[in-house]
Amino acid sequence: MKFFAVDVKRMLNGSQKNGRKRRSPLLFLGIDGGGTKTNAALMNAAEEVIAEGASGPSNPLRVGVETAVSNISKAIESACDEGGLSRGDIVAATLGLAGVRRQDIKERVRESFVKRLGIRKATVMTDAEIALFGTTFGRPGLVVIAGTGSICLGKNEKGKLAISGGWGPLAGDEGGGVGIAQAALHRVAKASDGRGIPTALSKQASEYFRASGPENLIVAIYSPQVDNTRIAGFARLVVETALKGDKIAVEILHDAGRELGLAACAVLKQLKLERQKVPIGCVGGIFHAGKLLTKPMLETIHKAAPNAYLTEPLMKPSHAAALMALRNGGKR
Repeated sequence: MKFFAVDVKRMLNGSQKNGRKRRSPLLFLGIDGGGTKTNAALMNAAEEVIAEGASGPSNPLRVGVETAVSNISKAIESACDEGGLSRGDIVAATLGLAGVRRQDIKERVRESFVKRLGIRKATVMTDAEIALFGTTFGRPGLVVIAGTGSICLGKNEKGKLAISGGWGPLAGDEGGGVGIAQAALHRVAKASDGRGIPTALSKQASEYFRASGPENLIVAIYSPQVDNTRIAGFARLVVETALKGDKIAVEILHDAGRELGLAACAVLKQLKLERQKVPIGCVGGIFHAGKLLTKPMLETIHKAAPNAYLTEPLMKPSHAAALMALRNGGKR
């Protein structure tokens, strides 16, 4: 018993030496939220991403503020579960979201986020801003995002920002998932009517939207269950069909690439970067199409800015957001 008592005393002395208790790690949260999914990254003070999680969409214009924040919370829970971490150790957060260009929407999202999660050091910005930081780390450059939607953001040496695109499914999204899927459905409809060239996309669309054939797509695509997220998902099959050589699918991707190039040209001109050797980061699942998309995109860009070049981002957007939270969040 005497040995046991001494052993316990030593353990207590070791864990509470000089009155200090072992502290939990400080965690910094990065969120990349769009119209299809939300990615969360947790970073420690050594700038190491130690856990990641994912959930549903968090574009407040598409799903509403409360649903967006709920999905952000679920992504955080997923990351904490993966890393065996406590949400209470998160000291700062940067939320990069689609659909928050208006200041009032940013404020509503932040208010709901702080109320739900209690993380007061929280900054809300667009998904394009975190993607741009992940591409250039604050230096001059551009980022083109082609995910569910599409947008281009750039920054020059004076710190001026310029933006093009991001108008959503009704007025924009050219080159993004919704825009590509809609273009494909237009071509399928024309082929079905005999107004256009036959395409393998007809079979792909029928299977994806669970229609018995192209002639019945009109019922399937207008069903209440088919939202923009579901439509954007069809773009993946358009890419796959193009990579197999379907002429119509290839044309759609070429058009999408040119549209993304035009968005980049608009930003380059606004920032007066046409003559500089400026990097343009490519972010989003649509870029899995490779040169079918990037070749016409770069050809379009080079008409306005011959020295610009496409590049891989230095960090994933969610990781970049976490690093921004760390650098701006300070200490407890």
